[in-house]
Amino acid sequence: MTNSREVFNDKPVYSLSEIAKSLQRMISKVYVHTYYIKAEILKLNYYPRSGHCYPELVEKEDNKIKAQLRGIIWASQFQNINERFIQITGEPLKEGIGVLCLASIEFSPEHGLNLHIKDIEPSYTLGEMAKNRKEVIEQLKKEGIFLLNKQKKLPLLPQRIAVISVETSKGYHDFTVTLQQNSWNYKFQYQLFPSILQGDKAIVTIPQQLAIIEKRRSDFDCVVILRGGGGDVGMSCYDSYPLASAIATCSLPVITGIGHSTNETVTDMVAFENKITPTDVAYFLIQKFHDFAIQVDEIQNNIAKIALNILKEKYFYFAQIENIIKHAFDKFTIRKRKELETTQQRLFLTAKQYITIQKNALEQLDTKTNLLHPEHVLKRGYSITYYNGKAVKNAKTLSANDLITTKFYQGELISRIENQQINK
Repeated sequence: MTNSREVFNDKPVYSLSEIAKSLQRMISKVYVHTYYIKAEILKLNYYPRSGHCYPELVEKEDNKIKAQLRGIIWASQFQNINERFIQITGEPLKEGIGVLCLASIEFSPEHGLNLHIKDIEPSYTLGEMAKNRKEVIEQLKKEGIFLLNKQKKLPLLPQRIAVISVETSKGYHDFTVTLQQNSWNYKFQYQLFPSILQGDKAIVTIPQQLAIIEKRRSDFDCVVILRGGGGDVGMSCYDSYPLASAIATCSLPVITGIGHSTNETVTDMVAFENKITPTDVAYFLIQKFHDFAIQVDEIQNNIAKIALNILKEKYFYFAQIENIIKHAFDKFTIRKRKELETTQQRLFLTAKQYITIQKNALEQLDTKTNLLHPEHVLKRGYSITYYNGKAVKNAKTLSANDLITTKFYQGELISRIENQQINK
């Protein structure tokens, strides 16, 4: 007896299992091969106890989900796929990365549509990362900020350092020990701003710490970001636009030490200075101090040399001046001595001549004086008339009856003026 099918509105009614089994038969007939499918792992959904993995795969356009399917990787396959992925990329499968899957399309009434992933190609993931790097670089250049941080000026002695790292990481430990134990005992001040350093959370937390440092930018000379390195996939967060942009636009010079020599990320490219390891960053800062110390020593040596040369030149100059002065003084002294001797001789001759002249003049004067002596005048027949002891020079001074004395060369005569007219 055949079961009659339920009808509703003149149309047959099918059970869900009938539709599911029909889809299963149809899909198994149409999708008979394995296919390479590119997608992004939205969620990994790995279960360590069973070892199975149920990744949610999506395709995005303008950051919106365009398609979404669930994948299945059985435990035996997941282990092989993941080990090969780590060997090629340096990191395990993780969320937020682009993958190229080799998968079959399966549908079961119990679990629905799934992509049974049999393999994942690591080289495709690396290629997607390279493509993303190129797009981020082009965007930063288009905005004019790609070289912005490199144009900042690092102080001559970068002593105050803001450190973005993890306190328990080996990289941070190596950095601090290298600074503290430098051979020249240079002193540094550093403050840790803890942050997650890998994965999607690093894209958020590192810019957050940069924003905090930005508010205290006057307290620091530079920012260093330290990480112990890792595989290329583990470094993919440092190729992200939000993180690279935050570093490029930081007002302080940013120095990175986040990976090995093969891991130059966009973050490294836009940073003021890129060093391979945290220890290299410490050596870079120490070298700045050492370079300055060398310059100071060179300047001191140059100053000493210049001063010594100046002293030598001045000593030679003053020695020459001294010789010139001494020679000139000797010549002057000799000349003046000769002049003095000549003057002395002239004075002696002049004085002698003067004395002789004066002596002759005195002798002539004495002769004249002797000749004018009254005795000599009287001797020549002249006489002198005295009145009251004074020689009479004018007859008008005499009157009648005056007694006058007339002195001759030999003897005197007293006379009286008679009362007669005197010829005045």
